[in-house]
Amino acid sequence: MKKKLTFAAVAFMSTAVLSACGAAPGSSSSNAEGTKVGDTLKVGLNFESTGDVSAYGNAGKNGAQLAIDEINKDGGVDGKKIKAFVKDNKSDNSEAATVTTNLTTESEVNAIVGPMVSSAVASASPNAEKAAVPLVAPAATQDDLTVDKDGKTRPYMFRTTFIDSYQGEAISKFATDELKAEKVVLYYDNSSDYAKGIAKEFKKQFKGEIVNESTFQAKDTDFQSALTKFKYADFDAVVMPGYYQEVGTIIKQAREMGIDAPIVGPDGFADDKLVELAGAKNASDVYYISGYSAKSSDKAADFAKAYKEKYGEEPSMFAALGYDSVYMVADAAEGAKNSAELAKNLAKTKDFEGVTGTMTIDKKHNPVKSVSVVGLTDGKEGSATVVEADK
Repeated sequence: MKKKLTFAAVAFMSTAVLSACGAAPGSSSSNAEGTKVGDTLKVGLNFESTGDVSAYGNAGKNGAQLAIDEINKDGGVDGKKIKAFVKDNKSDNSEAATVTTNLTTESEVNAIVGPMVSSAVASASPNAEKAAVPLVAPAATQDDLTVDKDGKTRPYMFRTTFIDSYQGEAISKFATDELKAEKVVLYYDNSSDYAKGIAKEFKKQFKGEIVNESTFQAKDTDFQSALTKFKYADFDAVVMPGYYQEVGTIIKQAREMGIDAPIVGPDGFADDKLVELAGAKNASDVYYISGYSAKSSDKAADFAKAYKEKYGEEPSMFAALGYDSVYMVADAAEGAKNSAELAKNLAKTKDFEGVTGTMTIDKKHNPVKSVSVVGLTDGKEGSATVVEADK
């Protein structure tokens, strides 16, 4: 089932600090032309292959590698094959910055895809900017990553996913229009700027009543006390900004306590481990923002088939975003003689058709694109409601 909602994407222009690890530090390029595009197009993959968020990193890396293989099989970019330089940042922000320096100075890459999470991108992107090498962040949602402290667009920072404030707005729209929720419980991860930012925007946008607002912390495992506090309240849905690690367990405990209201969350839900933690039977009437659904287009379905053939599993949103990021770089690399020209071409991206939707890069280097709200039934995708952004 696929439905469609539409609303104005005012949040795409937001430069408010809403997400992980504060504002991204500013930096200016010390190399006007960056790295030369030679006989091959050099692309660095800076992903979290190990560590706390390796589920995101490995999915993104797999998607990126699939795209590289396909492009090379089709003849490359301007007849040049893509040469990948794959590095593990170990889910560590300092390591992400070090990897970026290595990729730009030692490997002399023409573009970097990754890291996946906002805090790592905030650490890595100044080093890419210093080298005049564009960094495309597949899944980093922190609002201010693409602008400096004065609100000016950072010329070498791009992303292929929507920003945090947009997720808060989309969740509010979905809860109101699709779930007909007039009263909600807001239960979010208070240790995560990502979750707090989404909760903040949701509260700003939601016109109904928030009957209970509670928080949890990363790595918590027992949520029954908080769940008991609102179990008997009068509400239509639970809005739960957070990551799958905690949310999966919360869903399990909530359903076992008899809380059967719809649960709605952001893209942090988007991992198979959420269902594993919650239990398939409990993962029903659960909805989350996703930049990707295999049911959204023929292109997305073809990608899902190719990914499963290569890796033996269904792709996640993070795999799809890694895949689109590489294709967007390849598209921008056409005719580019160096990484600085590649970055300028990225800034001009318009109506790029990816598996995660059709993207146009705005003046803040954020993509204007549609998003899907995926609905789970018995742990499997049962619906996809498309939320369109007005360009």
